[in-house]
Amino acid sequence: MASMPPPRPKSRGSYNCGRCGLPKKGHVCAAGGPAPTPSPSSSSGAASGGGEDSKLRRALSFDEAGTPSSPEKKARVVGDGEREVGDMGRGGEGEVVVMNEEEGGLELGGRAVPREVLAEVLRRLGPRGVMAAAAVSRGWRDCASRVWRAAEELRLRAAGISLVGVLLPRCLALSRLALRMESDVDATMLACLSFSCPSLDTLEIVMSDNAVNRMTGEDLSRFVSEKHSLSVLKIGGCSNLGFLNLSSSSLSILWLSDLCSLSKSVINCPNMSEISLCFTAQNNDSTDLVMLMDGLGRTCPNLKNMHISSAQLSNEAVFALESANLRGLCMLSLILGSNITDAAVASIIRSCASLELLDLSGSSISDNGVGMICKAFPHTLSRLLLALCLNVTTCGIQFATAQLPLLQLMDCGMTLCASLQHEKQVPYFGEINGGIRFCPKLPTSKKQPIYQKLIIKHGNLKKLSLWGCSAIDALYLNCQELNDLNLNSCTNLHPERLLLQCPNLKNVHASGCHDMLIGAIRNQVLNEFAAAEPHLPCKRLADGSKRVQLPQFSQQEPSEDQKGVGLRRTQCTLHLD
Repeated sequence: MASMPPPRPKSRGSYNCGRCGLPKKGHVCAAGGPAPTPSPSSSSGAASGGGEDSKLRRALSFDEAGTPSSPEKKARVVGDGEREVGDMGRGGEGEVVVMNEEEGGLELGGRAVPREVLAEVLRRLGPRGVMAAAAVSRGWRDCASRVWRAAEELRLRAAGISLVGVLLPRCLALSRLALRMESDVDATMLACLSFSCPSLDTLEIVMSDNAVNRMTGEDLSRFVSEKHSLSVLKIGGCSNLGFLNLSSSSLSILWLSDLCSLSKSVINCPNMSEISLCFTAQNNDSTDLVMLMDGLGRTCPNLKNMHISSAQLSNEAVFALESANLRGLCMLSLILGSNITDAAVASIIRSCASLELLDLSGSSISDNGVGMICKAFPHTLSRLLLALCLNVTTCGIQFATAQLPLLQLMDCGMTLCASLQHEKQVPYFGEINGGIRFCPKLPTSKKQPIYQKLIIKHGNLKKLSLWGCSAIDALYLNCQELNDLNLNSCTNLHPERLLLQCPNLKNVHASGCHDMLIGAIRNQVLNEFAAAEPHLPCKRLADGSKRVQLPQFSQQEPSEDQKGVGLRRTQCTLHLD
């Protein structure tokens, strides 16, 4: 057996001086200064053979700007198989994204795009789109961060508090927040908003159909008292509050809906200018509206807009509003109060000096109350809503349009009804835009006469709602500025007794009308047959049997300017849905 050769001694190699390059063995360097210590980046660069220009970035470095020791531009190519941490994909295969960390530039597809421009594009996206863009690359993440930091308004549809808790801390300048909640909301949401949004100015929370608002009055009171910058608060689904005890010197607008049985109602907001309280349509609601009205006058002296929706509204509540001495009211809306009569109208006239909007829908006022309103506010009232006022007739409506020259909106939906005994006992309510909003039908003490004629001539009226007015047999409108007309469910309106002299009509709602009436409306507002008919005067024969045209009295041809005006006329839309 051959013997194994002795192991070869390990070769240590030769070491050279770092200053002059001569071998270190027995060498004393004459060059001065300390020897430089090789850095890991320089050694790796030498090992890779790239030289000084080839410097590798750390694998998990999230620094956006270059360090002072490496001021040169650094480029990164995103290939097909390379992804950032949390990357959700890119727009194209093999897209090249070059980031200039010194100048903050970003190149997409070979073209330089400033990050400010990309951030401006991302501002047009929704919150989820910005979150997806932040996962593309480091440059996109920086642009998304700029969007979050500069965001002042955020509208978000959230299924829980997790998404809200992730996004809000990124929005340092957020002042306006609108949430549509798809899941239940409780005090945890208010605590998250109070902590994450220190400078919140406007908050709006809307609940979806399946979501429940579990906030209590104590939670809401604590939140309002802690947010010293909050000026606008709108929350829906407030059926679990139990009581109201709000105190804030900054709150100016308060909207609360779906309230029910408030045991205490104290709103101490001296700077509040608008309040809207909508109660649920329940007969067992135990809220003391008289005390609420009286308290608003003492604690909110600067109120200008008030909206109260409750079936418990009565004359006593309106009398309490008169004692509150709110002379600065411009808009007053007291709806669904079937116990409000003409006596309440007299109280409103004594307490309000210059109303611009008055909504008494669902009340029991009569034509006398409408006359008092017209005599009290002839120079200020521009919007009058009398829907479901079953004691008002066409005489009151015509008097209102004749005595209110500044009137621009009038809602008389379901006011002129032929008979309520043969209709289905279902809740309904009409709106000016043709939609249907549901609320309980109110009892009436006066039966409307059938076959009424309504004649309205007005120079400023822009919107008119006659939804469900089945007692109207003839309608004549001469309104030059009218652009929205609601005739839904006008079942007894005769097609030959309809005259619409409204050249600026843009929308006509005729859902539920019979076909002959729809054809008459289409003929008048759309002018489908105007081009086919010759514009010649007509004269009946001696016996009155038929009309004959008189060509010798032909009308003068319109000028070119008049033709241009006719061509520029706004096209009207007939809504049948």
